[in-house]
Order: sequence, then structure tokens, then C-alpha cells
Amino acid sequence: MSHYKSNLRDIEFNLYEVLGAGEYFGTGAYEAVDEDQARMLLSELERFASESIWADSFVPADRTPLALSPEGDITIPEELDQALKAFYEAGWHLMPLPTHLGGYGAPPTIRWAGSELLSGSHATAMLWPIGALMASIVDQIGTEGQKQRFARPMIEECWGGTMVLTEPDAGSDVGAGTTRAIHVEDAGEDDLGAIYHLEGVKRFITSADAQTHPNTVHLVLARPEGAAPGTKGLSLFIVPKLHVGADGSLGERNGVRVSNIEKKMGIKGSATCELSLGQDGTPCVGYLVGDVHDGIRQMFLVIEYARMMVGTKAMATLSTGYLNALDYAKIRQQGADMTQMADKTAPKVEIIKHPDVRRMLMEQKAHAEGMRALVMFTGWVQDQAGLTTDDEDAHTAWIAREDLLLPLVKGYCSEKAYELLALSLQTFGGSGFTQDYPVEQYIRDAKIDTLYEGTTAIQALDLLFRKIIRDQGATLTWVADQIRELVKAGGDGDPFAAERERLGQALDDTQGHLGVLIQHAMASMDESSRTEIYKTGLQSTEFLHSLAETIIGWLLLRQAEVAQAALDGGATGADADFYTGKVASARWFSQYSLPKAAFRRQRAADEDGWVMDVPEAAF
Repeated sequence: MSHYKSNLRDIEFNLYEVLGAGEYFGTGAYEAVDEDQARMLLSELERFASESIWADSFVPADRTPLALSPEGDITIPEELDQALKAFYEAGWHLMPLPTHLGGYGAPPTIRWAGSELLSGSHATAMLWPIGALMASIVDQIGTEGQKQRFARPMIEECWGGTMVLTEPDAGSDVGAGTTRAIHVEDAGEDDLGAIYHLEGVKRFITSADAQTHPNTVHLVLARPEGAAPGTKGLSLFIVPKLHVGADGSLGERNGVRVSNIEKKMGIKGSATCELSLGQDGTPCVGYLVGDVHDGIRQMFLVIEYARMMVGTKAMATLSTGYLNALDYAKIRQQGADMTQMADKTAPKVEIIKHPDVRRMLMEQKAHAEGMRALVMFTGWVQDQAGLTTDDEDAHTAWIAREDLLLPLVKGYCSEKAYELLALSLQTFGGSGFTQDYPVEQYIRDAKIDTLYEGTTAIQALDLLFRKIIRDQGATLTWVADQIRELVKAGGDGDPFAAERERLGQALDDTQGHLGVLIQHAMASMDESSRTEIYKTGLQSTEFLHSLAETIIGWLLLRQAEVAQAALDGGATGADADFYTGKVASARWFSQYSLPKAAFRRQRAADEDGWVMDVPEAAF
């Protein structure tokens, strides 16, 4: 039986009962996939994720080491190789692609729902088939020659793909990269873009090679000779592992190879690689993407997708961790009921009857469902952006809303999932610490999510300076207006009066926290008060948490209203249980999570930056 426990019921609740996505599926940009088709796709994908080699390869991919040949070829475990082949044969790599690339044309909400199912079942496997994503990026920004020579076969022949940013001495500071791009010749009649030879070493490159993929195309950031320092001087290059002929045939190896595989805490079936470019006497040929020098903007198309993917992966892992813990708590008997704990003859009860176990389970449930709501709402916002491409102002507004939500999805979901998976393990007791249950691997595989695609601190600074201050809070104001509208709703006999009050207070506290951070940032613009910015830095991650929890509290309360209406309408059986659980999740989150915003606001107001004055030796 599979380790994976999905929650398709909650996915569909989000999509159709709360977000109303069924109303626009099958129309406009999403004409290719209507509601019935979307339901069928997700049902089939859930079956694939739960019952196939995809889930069965979860443990072997963790236990069987990857192998690296002297030539730079990676061999992945047989079970993982078979899982990826099954994925491609079923055509699941086509689901997120537009129809003109042979894809399903599914809206973003369906893509992210599918990503939850696949990454919850086997997060490591989900890190491999990203060639189709890279192909879609090349299709957006590449030359016609690049689209035909590289993007098409990446999809049709199931090639691998990578995003190549990080360097050993540059880390998260992408602009400090030193990989050189030496101009060889301008674009020719083949329209493949200007040709460069790249020289350097990149690190922490995901999925750089495997026997599953006939070829791998790397999208590499490098600095052309004479280009400006920092991120503005970087350009993006297409670097294939094997050269590709005009007829599509694969030729000799390019001068790029995997030179090391990292030994890691988790996601062991994912090849996290050192990539050497032009280091072995063979030129590393790269083609300037789009034949323009606009690397960091181009790469952000990949980064933003990756950040959403990481947040979805984290949420999915917590969800299956919680559901595994829930099942265990229903069957594991330990100790008497607390009302009879002094009676040594009292029968043992299932641990779900113990108050502290219930506390742990409800904390996991509320957050797993809350983070799913955040991911699905962000996908819905992306849907709206796709539906408004003919209205420039509306489209721009929806893109800005997506931009605001991405650091919350990535930063909050990754941090909270890792934290709460510890409660999943705790529910199992000592058994959870063993490999008898999947939760110990869930935790190891999930830790990377707080580091991938920018640490949580980077997400918090991005949220504050690029997503809020840069547009003078206009997009955040839109979100706040939606929340206040729900706060003011209700009437006589409102069953959620207390929840609305807490939500309104959390919004006030979060906005107050933001005001403090901006005040410190503005003060630091004075030369004599530069260090005031430290106070902002010390409290920015806490602000990200408060904003994410306020939005999640809003989303869960919206869900509770829908659920309560269904209960009042006579829902019975499993539906009644589901809706009762939705109301419980919203109430728990309101009572235990939203009040934290007040504490964080006060802590930000009290911040005097003293920790920055502590001598390093004192640490």
C-alpha cells in the first residue's frame, strides 16, 4: 500500500465550492479544459500518484545512491528511472503546457493541484521532469531557431532541463557570479542566437543528468566579457549536454559535465550537482537566449515558477504527513482516557482521544488546509491574469497580486511545513523516528524547501522592498480590502463573529508591523542613521509570517462560511464530516495563529537593534 495519502476532496472544495473555478474553466484562455475534464485529469493523476511506481519509488530513491561516471553521466535508481518513464508515457509532463506546444492547456489552478498530488507522493521524483517547464520558457523568450532546435524536442523527446545560477562563492548573491561568457560569433541564418563559450563552475544544480533523459538543456547565467557587475550584467544561455544538429539528431558532447554530486540530508534521489563549464579542454558552447542580453529578467520567469513549486511541494508534504499521523492516531492504543487515568484497570484508548494528540493533529490539519488554500488562491490569481491578457490594466494588476503572494507561498509554506512535520512525527512517538513509517523521510526531504530558490530571509526582503514598498502598498491594499470586506460581513446570530473580530485585529496588527518596518527603512536613508535598516532586517521575516497567516485566516474563514452553509443545507455522511472539519480548521487557526500577529507587531515596535552590537566573539 502506498505511503501517500492525498486530499483530492479538499482540492476540489477549494477549486469549485470556494473559488468558483468551474465557472471559467473551458472558456477564454482555458477553453481546452472545462470543469468535467479538469475533474477527470485530477482524478486520474491522483490514481497515478497513489497507485503506480511513482509512489512505490519513494523509498528506493532515498536508499539507493546515485552514481556518477568519470564522463559526468549520472545513473539514478532503477525504480526512479521507471517512475519517470511512466510519468512521461502517461503524458503528465504535458499538463502545464499550452496547447500550441502539445500541452493540455490546463489553467494554473489545475497545474498546481496536480503538482500537489505528484510532489506529495514523491517530491524527489517531481524534481526531475522539469525539461518541459524550461522548454516553455524558451518558447516564451527564445528565438524561432531556439524554439525549434531546443524547446520542441525537450517536450516531444522528454529531455531534461536545469536552471543554472548558483556558484561556489556566490550562493544566494547571484550577482556575484564569475562564470564568463566569451563571444565567438553573432547569430547566423539558423537563428540560434549569438554563440559564446562559457567558462566557470556552478553549484547546487538540480537534475543535471540522468539516464532517463536523452539530452539535457541547461539555462545558464553567465557574464559576457566587459558586461556590468551585479545581476544587470548577467546574460542567459542555452547550453545543451549534447550538441543538436539541424535535423534534430544528437551529436557530440558539449563542454559541460557534472563534476560532483552532493551528499545530502534529504531528497537523496535528486541529483544536486556541481556543473563544470569549459573546464576540460572542450569548449562549452552556449546560445544567447532570445539573442538579447537580459539574463536576470529572463531567469526570473523560471525562478518565480520554481518558488511556487517549492511552496506547493512543502504544503503537499505536510498534508500527507498529517494524514499519515491521523490514520496512526486512530488505530494506536496507548493509555487510558484522561478522565480515567487514575484507574489502573481502565481500558486503553486510541491516542486520538488524548487532548494533546488532538492538539497536534488540529494544528497540522489547520495549517495543511490553510496552506493549500493559499496555494490554490495564488493559482486562482494566476488564472485571472491569464483571463485578462486583452485588458492591460487588469492583467498588470493580477500579475502584481501574484507577485505579492509568491514569497508568502514559498517562504511561509516551506518554514511552517518543516516545523509541523515534527508534530506529524511526534504523533507516531518513537516509531516515527524509524524508517518503518514515511514521516522521517518527509522531514528530511522537506528541509530543503526553506533554502531552495532563495531563503526565507530573502523572501521576506523581497516581499517588503520589491512587492510592497516599490508599488507604495497598492497591491497590499487590495488584499487588505478583501479581508476587511469579510471582517465586516455577518449579522445577527453570526456563528463566526469571534473569528471575524480576530481576523480584523490580525490585519490591523500586521499593517502596524509593516508601518514600523517602513519607518526604520526610511530613517536609514539618512547617512547618520544607516544602521536603522538593521531593525527592519531583524523583523522582516516575522512580518512575512504575520501577513501569510492573516491571508490564510481570511481564506479559511471564507471556507468556513461555505462549509457552514452546506451543513445548514442538510449535508450528511462523509460530506457533513468534511464540512465540520473545515469549520474546525478555520476556528483553530483563528484562535491559535491569528493572535500571534499582535505579539510580532509589539516585538517589532520594541526592536532597538541591540543584537547587532553584540561582539562576534560573544556568539
